[in-house]
Amino acid sequence: MAEHATHPDGMIRAAGAVVWRGSPGAPEVALVHRPRYDDWSFPKGKLRNGEHAIAGALREVTEETGITVELGRSLPPSHYTKDGRPKRVDYWVARMLSEERRTDTHEVDDVVWLPVEEAARRLTYGWDAELLRALGAASLATTPLVLVRHALAGSRQDWKGDDDDRPLDENGLRQAEVLARVLGAFRPAELVSSPSRRCVQTLEPYAERAGLPVRLEPVLSETHYDFQASLLLVKEALASNRATVFCGHGKILPELISEVGGRSGDARPAKGAFTVLHHNGGRVVAVDRYTV
Repeated sequence: MAEHATHPDGMIRAAGAVVWRGSPGAPEVALVHRPRYDDWSFPKGKLRNGEHAIAGALREVTEETGITVELGRSLPPSHYTKDGRPKRVDYWVARMLSEERRTDTHEVDDVVWLPVEEAARRLTYGWDAELLRALGAASLATTPLVLVRHALAGSRQDWKGDDDDRPLDENGLRQAEVLARVLGAFRPAELVSSPSRRCVQTLEPYAERAGLPVRLEPVLSETHYDFQASLLLVKEALASNRATVFCGHGKILPELISEVGGRSGDARPAKGAFTVLHHNGGRVVAVDRYTV
């Protein structure tokens, strides 16, 4: 299971993707040429201040290649030293959705599509070749099932009303806005939530951007939680092969993730954190965890 969280101050953070198109059994991948270094690599770039790595990867791919993608499973990050500072580059498998004129013509002067074996020969750096090997380690064509714990909502002890009515606090509202940007990377077609106000509010910014309704399921709430009924909902989402987001509570998500993801004793996620189960044909092939 890949973990994606904060990192020490002073580390240079960057993000990118191995973008593919065509048949999952015989894909082509996109390489970029940077005239400043006269090298061939995958599209990537430094994160902006406060930018989530997922958002940065999407932005850099679009700027350098003109390609719009949807993200799949994460790939092993690259670690090296740049100007005496540690640098980490996070990568994802990314399927091409469309291709338009690229905006970054200064840093990148050419984009090529190559079969995997030819791309391995063209790449300048050994760590990029390692990414190609990781690319073939599991299915390329996967569907995401995303399980989100609601964002920050103040203190349960300080709230005087019905706990189901407890709203997000200011930090939680900011987390929900970040989620609105990063959930789009997985192109969810369905949003499902506990009826608790803090859960619904966590998904609302993305729902508004995407023009999607939020379906309320009481069995996902703390008040009316039913493990078997909740598990059935999750398994139905797996079988449907539709990218789906569930938003629930810290007390209920670990056992659902453990049951479906095949991991026992899964830890309770932080508020606003989410887990992505990448599946193919109903079988989970990779699990990624993220914080916001």
